[in-house]
Amino acid sequence: MSINKVKPANLRELKDSGWVSRPVKEEVRQNLLDMLQGEQVLFPGIIGYESTVIPEIIIALLAGHDMLFMGEKGQAKSRLMRMLVRFLDEEIPYLADGEIPLHEDPYNPITRRGRQLIAERPAGEAPIAWWGREDRYAERLAPGTKFADLIGEIDPARLASGTSMSAEEALHFGLIPRMHRGIFAVNEVPELDEQVQVGLFNILEERDVQIRGYPVRFDVDTLVLFSANPSTYNRSGKVIPQIKDRVGAVVRTHYPLDRDTGIEIMQQEAAVPLDGEFPLLVPRFMSEIIEQISICARRSKYVDQESGVSARFSIANYRTLLASARRRAVAFAEKPAVPRVSDLAHIHASSRGKLELDLMGTSQMNEDQVLEAVIAEAIANVFEEYVEKASLESIPATFAKGVRIEVGDMLPSSAYAERFRLVPAAWEKAFEVNPARSDAVRASCVEFVLAGLYATDRISRSEHHGRIVYEIP
Repeated sequence: MSINKVKPANLRELKDSGWVSRPVKEEVRQNLLDMLQGEQVLFPGIIGYESTVIPEIIIALLAGHDMLFMGEKGQAKSRLMRMLVRFLDEEIPYLADGEIPLHEDPYNPITRRGRQLIAERPAGEAPIAWWGREDRYAERLAPGTKFADLIGEIDPARLASGTSMSAEEALHFGLIPRMHRGIFAVNEVPELDEQVQVGLFNILEERDVQIRGYPVRFDVDTLVLFSANPSTYNRSGKVIPQIKDRVGAVVRTHYPLDRDTGIEIMQQEAAVPLDGEFPLLVPRFMSEIIEQISICARRSKYVDQESGVSARFSIANYRTLLASARRRAVAFAEKPAVPRVSDLAHIHASSRGKLELDLMGTSQMNEDQVLEAVIAEAIANVFEEYVEKASLESIPATFAKGVRIEVGDMLPSSAYAERFRLVPAAWEKAFEVNPARSDAVRASCVEFVLAGLYATDRISRSEHHGRIVYEIP
């Protein structure tokens, strides 16, 4: 609830303003309903979840559920959790007292110090400050997180000063109590220690905080969110049953359901400017190949499918592809810069560490070999969509006569027309893929045709120091 006039600075002014206290889940619910009625975009920048994930989130919020976002890596789980801040009020008031460790509701304080302040001071002397919505969200990555980090711990310094262990003043609060009246998220909850999970269970079940069993309780008002990979969440013993039972809603995320959606996400998240001194022109088939590489990796028998292949895999490779094209454009003063298949040689650097190999399989392929296999499969898939098979036979027949064609990421586009006089059918096939007259576009198209012929086992290829030679030995 936003106060449009001068912000109240004390409790009396706050009461006179008409401000109404609401539990955080009720606040989220009402703001969400207002946005739905106003037909506002609820999750800007989220693509591909309009009819699947987003309706589940809306229903869970309206139902007042704590939520678990379940999905493989790179499915926008953390981003979705962070975006729920949009459904909080722009700012809310709290008791401005340095001795209160929480952002106390001025009408319903939960700490002894907060209640004491309200009881002992006149309303006009109880100071009020304002807490912005962005500051009302906190998250923690589970690995290495301790009970003290999330819930809290007895403060030894305060004990040494004579404070009783059963007094509130002896406690040092963790993140969850400090997010009283806000949103708290735990990423990869199966990696939490069992003791910490028990503390979370107490938050979900009783909405209170108990530290080391001492009789100090706080009725914490927090929307709690989790994320997890299904392979670890469903593994026996990783998450205590009480946590699973108390999570109100499990929202299942997914990878793009079609390649076009994946390309849209990739281009949006890569955010590479295509203009400038050396503008970029990206043939559609090159964007399709980059996204198809991720699709092929997600179904490859050499890749651990339980881990998944993140959208960051496509994004990083797309940026690398465009960077290689721009480097060539600068070297040869070519405009526009047009990515080619030979630029894919550089995506090894941006792909390493993003594919988890299936170590239980019989294959002894290393990461680079697996990447080469999925690149070849992706090129073949896209190539067969663009090129009619019936009109290809004349190209391998020309190579069979002993023709060798060398291409590469650092060859000027102007050199391609001369080289491909030896294989005119390949040059004409490139023109069918894209009828542009630009040398750079034609060079990209002809490399696509040759790479497709190789990927479909019609010609052979050798590679050395960035130069690729196509032939029939």
